[in-house]
Amino acid sequence: MTAAELATGAVMLVGLVAAPLLPGMIQRQKAYLQGRVGASIWQPYRDLRRLWHKRVVQPSGTTVIYLVAPAASAAALLAAILIVPAAANAPQFGVGHDALVVVGVLALARGLLALSAWDTTSSFGLMSAGRDLAFAVAGELLLALVLLTAVLPVGSTDLGAMWLGASGSGIWSHPAHWCGLVGMVLILLVETGRQPIDNPDTHLELTMVHEGPLLEYAGRDLAYLQWSAAARHWVVMLLAAGLFLPHPSGTVAGLAAVLGWVVALTVLLALIETMTAKMRLLRVPHLIGATGLLALGGVASWILGAAL
Repeated sequence: MTAAELATGAVMLVGLVAAPLLPGMIQRQKAYLQGRVGASIWQPYRDLRRLWHKRVVQPSGTTVIYLVAPAASAAALLAAILIVPAAANAPQFGVGHDALVVVGVLALARGLLALSAWDTTSSFGLMSAGRDLAFAVAGELLLALVLLTAVLPVGSTDLGAMWLGASGSGIWSHPAHWCGLVGMVLILLVETGRQPIDNPDTHLELTMVHEGPLLEYAGRDLAYLQWSAAARHWVVMLLAAGLFLPHPSGTVAGLAAVLGWVVALTVLLALIETMTAKMRLLRVPHLIGATGLLALGGVASWILGAAL
């Protein structure tokens, strides 16, 4: 293994530890934009440490699904972190780098959480899980379409090849790439549960989406789920930075550019949350659908351009 591959693999493994830093940075920047002091960027780590030492609870009537879901969801996000490369020559880690597998793994983690909410038979958990699944069905399809706009220029679903194909300036002359970039911004909001899709700061049972299925969990199980939510931030931001934002093809320079874009995306999410209000629930699928049509139009433009 070369030094470049070692550096790339180290950055990917750092994601296992650095993932909680991203929501902390978003919350800190949002507080600054709103004229508040806000919590430290290290607050998510403090929360995880506190929860890890608390007692796990199991509501009466729940089955093994409730017990297994948090660890299984965290394992799915762990696999996603290892699948999404930080550069073109990233090591395989035994799981490969296929884009379609990432879509499946993210959907699996969300499905496990929904099953655990149904297992508790909690009214608010069931309501939130239903909303989450409704958004997920549209969101994962949008993710597949957006990734397709990055697949077409290289003819492969290998994320390393897609990362290399997105480097340089040539790709920016194609409308498909711009359509994919717009779609990826919405995916960032959907997958991370940010406004206008959801409000991560509220715990009002009648309006929450992503937080609802977590209501019955405590202790170490809740720590697993909170880390999984933070890891989802890392995965989708790394996808956006590596596949849709400009970066050089060299390993070291490319890694630095991608990590810089990840930090910039935390600022973007903080700005969007500060400037927008939460949408009505019934309008979210319409927004995702319209963006999906835009991504589909990008795919069509690439196919028609290749045919001509």
